[in-house]
Amino acid sequence: MNQNFINPIYYGDEGIKEINKYILSNKPSKIVFLVDENTHELCYPKIITEIESPAEIEILEIESGENNKNLYTCLNLWEALTELKIDRKALFINVGGGVLTDMGGFIANCYKRGIHFINIPTTLLAMVDASIGGKTGVDLGSHKNQIGNFVLPQLVHVDVGFLSTLSKEQILSGFAEIIKHGLIADKEYWRKIIQIDEITPENLESLIKISIEIKKAIVTNDFTETGVRKILNFGHTVGHAVESFFLENNSPILHGEGVAMGIIVESYISMKKGLLSYSEHEEIKPYIFSLFPKLNLKKEYFDDIFLFMQNDKKNINNEIKFVLLEKIGRAVYDISVEKELIKEAIYLYIDHKK
Repeated sequence: MNQNFINPIYYGDEGIKEINKYILSNKPSKIVFLVDENTHELCYPKIITEIESPAEIEILEIESGENNKNLYTCLNLWEALTELKIDRKALFINVGGGVLTDMGGFIANCYKRGIHFINIPTTLLAMVDASIGGKTGVDLGSHKNQIGNFVLPQLVHVDVGFLSTLSKEQILSGFAEIIKHGLIADKEYWRKIIQIDEITPENLESLIKISIEIKKAIVTNDFTETGVRKILNFGHTVGHAVESFFLENNSPILHGEGVAMGIIVESYISMKKGLLSYSEHEEIKPYIFSLFPKLNLKKEYFDDIFLFMQNDKKNINNEIKFVLLEKIGRAVYDISVEKELIKEAIYLYIDHKK
């Protein structure tokens, strides 16, 4: 494992200084910025005024949205890189949310067997989760992140100022990952999270750093997700399946909305499996429902959702494997859950009256 992962994340002005230091030291032949229509307008202008480089700069823009996170987009970008005569000494800089940093890292790592890249996450979700840890990839049809690899950026530059460019819904989507970190790894952190009165960029800065440290510690111990790193998938077995279901039906939801539902459902399963206490489940469920909209699901959708679960990357020998909670602050992984209990938990979510 690249030991550089232990400290590749920098905040605010320090991040820009480290990018400029990297450019000075490595002298890239060209710098290619990957942006979407939002980050091109709202984030790139600030970044480019701070970058110090004599190298020629190219900008590639993609359309935002999960429906564009696919091999077709990658193919177009690889062809563009080839037309621009981008060589292996170039530097690729991803400026965007989770879709863009996931795909941008994958594109950089596959192009000419790999060019260096840097992530500049601009959404809360990307800051605390998607842009760190080395997971890159794209969707295959409606199946989330089926094609991809593990590869680390040279560094990650986190500027919480970019959160001011986001809608409340986008910030809330990223907040689901912050909640997850508390639930799987740190009860005191969970307590801090639930005491926040208002989810604003100002209130999030200290939480972002704690979440990043939690994820760094887990990933450093298990880079390629053969063991403990799997706990970062809490809420995602159900969450990804539901997200894929809505994507296939042309009504995509935000990633955090799927994860929020997943947390509720998988907390219930944890309780029914004799792991999580009833009192802690009842602490988690109303808090999540108080923040996130209940997804518009019907019971007749269950079989379709279950099909997506059967293609989950964590499954072993065709058994659906869950991450479950033993208690708030401690998770276990590779837990088999029978179909009837999954159905019961999802039906309870659907029947819930807010």
